[in-house]
Order: sequence, then C-alpha cells, then structure tokens
Amino acid sequence: MTEFKRQVLPEEKNAQVAETLQDRLVDLIDLALQLKQAHWCVVGNNFRAVHLQLDEIINDVRLGSDEVAERMSTLGVAPDGRAIQVAEGTSLALMDKEFASAASTVSLVADRLQTTVRGLRESIELLGDLDPISEDLLISMTAGLEKHLWMVQSQEV
Repeated sequence: MTEFKRQVLPEEKNAQVAETLQDRLVDLIDLALQLKQAHWCVVGNNFRAVHLQLDEIINDVRLGSDEVAERMSTLGVAPDGRAIQVAEGTSLALMDKEFASAASTVSLVADRLQTTVRGLRESIELLGDLDPISEDLLISMTAGLEKHLWMVQSQEV
C-alpha cells in the first residue's frame, strides 16, 4: 500500500474527514446513477423538460463526486467508488427500474436530492472544526444541489 509522506491534516482529523467524505462520495455516485435511471425512464407530459433537466443535474452531481474523490486523494486516502461500496453504503432509497410519469419522476428526484443535501449539510457541520477546505468544498456543492432541489420541487406545485 502506498502512503503519502506529507499529510495536510493531523492523522486524527484526517480519518474523520475521510470517513465523512467517503459517505458523501457514495451518495453522490448513487444519486448520479439514479438520476440517469430516471432520465431514461421518464415518460408523459413534460417528458422533454424533465429529461433535459435531469442531464443538467447529473452533470453537476458527477462533477461534485469527482471533487470529493479528489479531495480524499489529496488527504492521502483512496476514495472508494466501486459498485459494491455504493450499493452497500448509500443512504438513498432504491429507485425502481420502471417507466414513470414526469410528475412521479419529479417527486422521486426531489426526494433523493433532499436526502443528499441532508447528508451534505451534516458533513458540513462536522467538517467545520476539522477541515475548512473540505467544508468549503461541500458548502459550494450543497448550494448548487439545493438550487436544483428548488427547481425540481417547484414543478410539483
């Protein structure tokens, strides 16, 4: 196993930061996968708008997961984005593989965005005293996902 010789955080903080970043990484990877599933299976009224909106969100989520994984690597901890880790570690509810109306898809997506944002906010709170750089990364990501949540759930009204 390769280890970096120069750590940016003290070991006790590094382990806690890496653990919470790993949790967020798993949720972000799962969110991107579930949003792509929804993207493929959305049907009905407003299909095109929801289909295109999902691609925009997926792009932001994938960029976010990459940033989290790279932050973990910066801390000298190998990120784990393997399918088994994602399947076993996600906090998101499983999405059905069936076709779903645009209205139903909007609700499912909003629920998963809310779960992801909740996890990010919990990690932000934890990271405040441990690592302000990782905290800042998650704050920025959360702001974008909260905006997506607003835009998605606004369609339910």
